[in-house]
Amino acid sequence: MGDLCQYVNGDITDWHSTSHLVGLASSEYYLSEKDQRNQAVFANYDAVSNTSLHADSFGICSSVDSFITHLVNLTAYLMHRFIRFIEDLALQDINGCSENLEPHPSALHSRSFSNNTCKCDGEGCTSSPRYCTDDTSSEVHDGRALDIGEELLVDTTYEIIQTSQTQRGICIVTQGLMLPFFGIKLAWRLALASLRCPFYCIRCAQAEVRSLKSRVHKTLLGSSDDIGWLQHTPGMAPTQDGTAKFLELLENIRNGEQTLPNSFVYLLVPGLFSNLGPLYFVSTKRFFSKMGLACHIAKIHSEASVEHNARELKHYIEELYWGSGKRVMLLGHSKGGVDAAAALALYWSDLKNKVAGLALVQSPYGGTPLASDILRDGQIADKETRKIMEFLICKLIKGDIRALEDLTYDKRREFIMKHKLPEEIPIVSFHSEASIGPGVLATMSQVAQAELPWLPLSILGVSEADDTLQVGCQVPVVMPLSAAMAVCALHLQLRYGEKSDGLVTRCDAEVPGSVVVRPDKKLDHAWMVLSSLKKDPNEPDCSEMCQALLTMLVELGKIKESDSENTGLSE
Repeated sequence: MGDLCQYVNGDITDWHSTSHLVGLASSEYYLSEKDQRNQAVFANYDAVSNTSLHADSFGICSSVDSFITHLVNLTAYLMHRFIRFIEDLALQDINGCSENLEPHPSALHSRSFSNNTCKCDGEGCTSSPRYCTDDTSSEVHDGRALDIGEELLVDTTYEIIQTSQTQRGICIVTQGLMLPFFGIKLAWRLALASLRCPFYCIRCAQAEVRSLKSRVHKTLLGSSDDIGWLQHTPGMAPTQDGTAKFLELLENIRNGEQTLPNSFVYLLVPGLFSNLGPLYFVSTKRFFSKMGLACHIAKIHSEASVEHNARELKHYIEELYWGSGKRVMLLGHSKGGVDAAAALALYWSDLKNKVAGLALVQSPYGGTPLASDILRDGQIADKETRKIMEFLICKLIKGDIRALEDLTYDKRREFIMKHKLPEEIPIVSFHSEASIGPGVLATMSQVAQAELPWLPLSILGVSEADDTLQVGCQVPVVMPLSAAMAVCALHLQLRYGEKSDGLVTRCDAEVPGSVVVRPDKKLDHAWMVLSSLKKDPNEPDCSEMCQALLTMLVELGKIKESDSENTGLSE
């Protein structure tokens, strides 16, 4: 038994010395971090432990109960330190969430509880500290050491609950204040939105007014700045007036002089909507055929684009050249002249030795105001007008809307600046002015003829047996084209102050570098290709005028050839 006590006392001595060092290190750490809040606890515990260990240091071991008492005492102390560490962590988390929150009084109370000591009499302790000591005795009262851990755990838990409740109350108050703040913020945003709405409506109305003003201005301005742009463009070749020479040749033709040579193939190129008039260029072709001249009407889709027709004309010219061995003279009316000029500008390297000259009759080489006014973007009812024209050209006639777009000023300017006509080709430009007198409204143009079936017709003055004869006839199909051209010419003259044949202004029909024919005779746009029912035998017809134009073109080609030969000899 003595050996056992000595072994136990030795272990206790060593263990206590080690635990004292651990407690001392812990004490220094908490004194530096927590404002020496546990100084009283260390003092009380050292008083108890030093007394007990001092007795043990002299080898005094009263009994096994004393050993158990020391063990329970140390366990309670370690439990207290562990709970305090957990409490500090919880307080740090709460303080981090509440930003500069003042410490709660319960926390201060819990930190200073170890400074209070109690006086215990012999019967027991009447106060409620965690452990009590006498002033003169280092003995721990029986039964009180076992309750130290439980009291520490209960008090610490109570303090943590109080602190948590305090923080929760603060959070509830903060949330209660945030709800009205968000309400005020939402009301402010709604007020700003309600203020922005009328300003937005005002801005939209201003934009609509500006857009309407721009559309009205563009509609009223129309093609005023575009008409005659070819003459105002720097770098364009000047034109020559060939009206006198043309009138001389026309007079000779009417007197029976035929000077048009048979060494060329004459190709007539129809214009826009020519497929609607079967008699388009028919009288002119018949007139040339009677003179023994090789004359053809180009079989192209006139409602196609300019580039498409230019490619078709290239193939057509090559077929005529290789089939006859003769060069081709081109005469194009309206859009046909534009298509023929485009073929020469695009494929001159292939057509250089196959084409002898080009005559443009009432062709909108620079563009036409009617096409531009119909298809101009940004004017009033521009989309509706385009839809109507697309229906008429694409759906009804089975054509291409680009056939009309290519005659606008923008498209013609773009094409001419990009593709120049060759300088060595002789070119003649012909334009006229339509009559706007009242008598023109009664003029009818023959566009086709209808073959009627065999009908029984009553003939007066014939016997009853022969009173009916089975005869057939051709009825001409006429249209008031002259009246329509007169109305269009009047519109262009009143709006832009420009003279025209009804569709093309005179200045836009003049090709730079060409010989221009400006007759005084009132001729509308359809007169040169469609015969009129009202003919004057004292006036030249369209076939004679076409013959005069081609004769003038042949002479102009001879002059150019002689000039080029003289230039070559001089070099």
